[in-house]
Amino acid sequence: MAVGARSGHDEPDKRAGGAFGDDTTGDDVTGDEQAQPPGGGTPGEGDDDTAGGSGRGPKKQRSFWKELPLLVGIALVLALLIKTFLVQAFSIPSESMMNTLQKGDRVLVDKLTPWFGSEPERGEVVVFHDPGGWLEGQQTPTPNVVQKFLSFIGLMPSAEEKDLIKRVIAVGGDTVSCKEGGKVVLNGKALDETAYLYPGSVPCQDSFGPIKVPENRIWVMGDNRQNSLDSRFHQQLPGGGTVSEDEVVGRAVVIAWPVTRWATLPVPDVFDQPGLDQAVAAAPVGAAGLAGALPLVLWRRKKLAARHTAA
Repeated sequence: MAVGARSGHDEPDKRAGGAFGDDTTGDDVTGDEQAQPPGGGTPGEGDDDTAGGSGRGPKKQRSFWKELPLLVGIALVLALLIKTFLVQAFSIPSESMMNTLQKGDRVLVDKLTPWFGSEPERGEVVVFHDPGGWLEGQQTPTPNVVQKFLSFIGLMPSAEEKDLIKRVIAVGGDTVSCKEGGKVVLNGKALDETAYLYPGSVPCQDSFGPIKVPENRIWVMGDNRQNSLDSRFHQQLPGGGTVSEDEVVGRAVVIAWPVTRWATLPVPDVFDQPGLDQAVAAAPVGAAGLAGALPLVLWRRKKLAARHTAA
């Protein structure tokens, strides 16, 4: 905060014998000029208000307490903008993502890239709103007014009781399945999930699928598979257990608190293995092949018809 500096006429230097010095700078005057100000009158008279209006009085300092509300208001607006468009803090309420995320961890969620068309990708940890019925019957915290306000402006982790956090396993166009006690199979490729699954947890305790994920939707699962009510347990709801991309708040990119748990949340290497995109790309490739073969078929039929006509 910048506070206005005091200004005015400095006292001229005093020399030995009590006389004022001859060397002066700025607006200070000495000697006869000080004794006889322009336009007559007594010294000091009309110094501040001259006929030309060029005189200046001493500037008044602005009170800190008057500026404080303005600074607080600016800080709150900036916090709200950051929370709305850049990043938002969320508190982990359960053990469904252990050991990747512990209960009580605070994560920062990227909300900027979705504004530029970024879509959820396989392997990302995402926060999303309850698609409807996922949290039914579960106890959720009831924040007080202060917590709600601080959460609204982004100075506290979100107090929104209808948010969940899971890992994206499949996206629109993917086919996902799992046999009891076996591995999750994505587009025909078995996933080695040991890098992020909770120790001792199996990929799926009950069989599901194969499920074809609709476009613009995602299939999500917790890293603690035996303690996560994820897509597998909501197949009876609209969407068949999948989540609309419109419900996704953003991707969790870092564990921000506690400091002893600070870590980034990268995409596991298993989701970069070759072949995962083959099933998704098969349909466009087949369509391109059909489009390329059609002119050849029409040319051959025309040639055969001409041959029969000549005969």
